[in-house]
Amino acid sequence: MSYPSSDPRSKLSAPAAAKAPPVKAYAGADYARFYAEEPQQANESERTWLARGQNFIVAYSDVKPGAALTRTSQPDEYCLILPDKELGATVTAGTETVEVAGNSIAFVPPGASRITLKGAGRVIRIFSSVAADLAAACSNAASYAQPHANVALLTPWPEPRGGFWIRAYSLDAGGGEGRFGRIFRCTTLMVNMLDPRFGLRDVSALSPHHHDDFEQGSLVIDGGYIHDIRWPWTPDMRIWREDEHELMAAPSLTVIPPPSVHTSRSVLPGLNQMIDIFSPPRLDFSQKPGWVINAADYPMPGETA
Repeated sequence: MSYPSSDPRSKLSAPAAAKAPPVKAYAGADYARFYAEEPQQANESERTWLARGQNFIVAYSDVKPGAALTRTSQPDEYCLILPDKELGATVTAGTETVEVAGNSIAFVPPGASRITLKGAGRVIRIFSSVAADLAAACSNAASYAQPHANVALLTPWPEPRGGFWIRAYSLDAGGGEGRFGRIFRCTTLMVNMLDPRFGLRDVSALSPHHHDDFEQGSLVIDGGYIHDIRWPWTPDMRIWREDEHELMAAPSLTVIPPPSVHTSRSVLPGLNQMIDIFSPPRLDFSQKPGWVINAADYPMPGETA
């Protein structure tokens, strides 16, 4: 599926022919409206909503000053996003403690860790689905009682250069010329802080496309989007699905399955902000020079660590 020539993704290399096996079943999209649902975890200092894709889990938290988000035996590294300049955190993992400013993304090593917030606001954590306790607590856990059709299981990428430690990056960091959003990756995740949209997207310049074998998590953190999703017809009419045009306000997570054709359009005045999530990291994005802002820290498969 091609992108408009104005879209940086139009410069991506075409995937290898016949990469995906024939489609014999479809999985539906998952929609988690955090604003309309009760949190899965709550105490006097935090309210946390949990929802998942096949290979990733999103934890979206509203916190009060002094809230502490802890993991006692996390099996792999995870992502922390502090989207607002006003809310920073102290992050401890093992014997290391790092002050992470607001408007930052950080990757936290496996094992025990603690995130202590310095004020009130919103905090986003993204895990791989090997965190079994979090996976079981997700609002849509039942959707993944069996692996979804057409989605490749997670194979972690190489360990970071210099080993696992807390790595924080400003969300103001720039990428290469013609980059698509602000892309970061770790061993299990790729996170794209898409450029904000102000007001309604031009419906004459959308970007419908599909993925052969991986889901896309679309996390809306400001404004609202309509996700337009279409499942291609197959010879077996019994698996055909109706088109979906789902309105998702902030905060919410949509998990878009392969090989559905999809695009998203901002639909509210003012700021509309979305974060795209992929697990494992995307090779096509990683192969574009300058697109992955922290590529020097995280080698691709086959690169020297």
